Amino acid sequence: MTRRALLLTGLALGLITGPLAARPAKHPAANAAPLVSAEGMRVHRSLLTLDTHLDTPEFLAIPGWSIMDRHDTRRDFSQVDVPRMKQGHLDGGFWAIYTPQGPLTPAATRGARDAAIMRGVAIREMVAAHPAIFALADKAADAPKIAASGRIVVFLSIENAWPLGDDMTLLDTFYRLGVRISGFAHFRNNQFADSATDKEQWGGLSPAGKGLLARMNRLGVVPDLSHSSDKALDDALALSRSPVILTHSGCRAVFDHPRNIDDAHLRALSAQGGVIQINTVYVKAETSDPQRTAAMKALEEKYPDNGALDPAARAAWLTERRAIEARYPVINGPTFADVMANLLHAIKIAGVDHVGIGADWDGGGGVSGMEDVAGLPRITEALLKAGYSREDIARIWSGNVLRVLAAAEAEAAREAANPGG
Repeated sequence: MTRRALLLTGLALGLITGPLAARPAKHPAANAAPLVSAEGMRVHRSLLTLDTHLDTPEFLAIPGWSIMDRHDTRRDFSQVDVPRMKQGHLDGGFWAIYTPQGPLTPAATRGARDAAIMRGVAIREMVAAHPAIFALADKAADAPKIAASGRIVVFLSIENAWPLGDDMTLLDTFYRLGVRISGFAHFRNNQFADSATDKEQWGGLSPAGKGLLARMNRLGVVPDLSHSSDKALDDALALSRSPVILTHSGCRAVFDHPRNIDDAHLRALSAQGGVIQINTVYVKAETSDPQRTAAMKALEEKYPDNGALDPAARAAWLTERRAIEARYPVINGPTFADVMANLLHAIKIAGVDHVGIGADWDGGGGVSGMEDVAGLPRITEALLKAGYSREDIARIWSGNVLRVLAAAEAEAAREAANPGG
């Protein structure tokens, strides 16, 4: 079950009115060079650039799709590949093991576990198949070394901890696979936490969720509270012995949506040493088109698991999806300016040491003016124009998340040296 299969749940709950239902359909010329000055591009290329939420592993299992080929967002709706990463100078980031929330039954949970393990294996296979292009990162200090070698940085992350079931020691297995960030919940509550987009069940983190948080601290995994409720974030801020992260979230003061974070929590996150990585989803209110929504719902019902389609069926899905985009284009969709409004607000409230980039590429992200990773230099250019220094921008692009990861590593070392202390 892919992220797109989750669309039906989101539509039914009224949570998805734009970004996950479909990305903006009106693009400039395919793969057009971003409008960035020579100085902006020079600064951007001098930075270590990491994104904390890449859902691109969803594409790795699609027959005939290769991360090494250049793709067109308008043709196959993908947003990340090696050629576009090179064009946008994205050095890598955290490649997500994403699991849409299913029923909390033993059978479904075992299936989620197996699928999550295989997704992690697929990421490692991507690296193994192209050792001159990708390299697995184990520690925060590995990232700049990998980038300096000309290779793409690959950390793994977990989006939705449901696959762990009732065996939190499975997190150790995922850690050995390369997971260095883990979330708790997704669009619905699970055994670990309340979701930001579901009815309250636990009042924050569940008892199991608090145990999982402690295990993250013990291993050196950064706790991710994106998608979790405000009360779950409160629990993590109070209980975590290392800084927490929001890998792909926005600002509620800019767009009042439960997936976004209010100013009080931004300040609390900053005080705890954590980081919010700014998303490109839920950055503004959008106009819902009932005809588009109905067409997308019908498409998902016809192809409930498009990531597992054979080549002929996949081609049919793409043809029908492109027809929907042409017939029912997104109305009043989000733009690059909306992303920057969220980013600049977060910096204003939390401080430049507590903000980064996690755009949710290939998971619903992308906006008009920055449709794929080729457009990322625009962020650097906009920050320069807003008066931020190269050093500030370096922290936003990677310094802050690597600081948080290094702090998690230090906490794990401290606990290993003082068991029970």
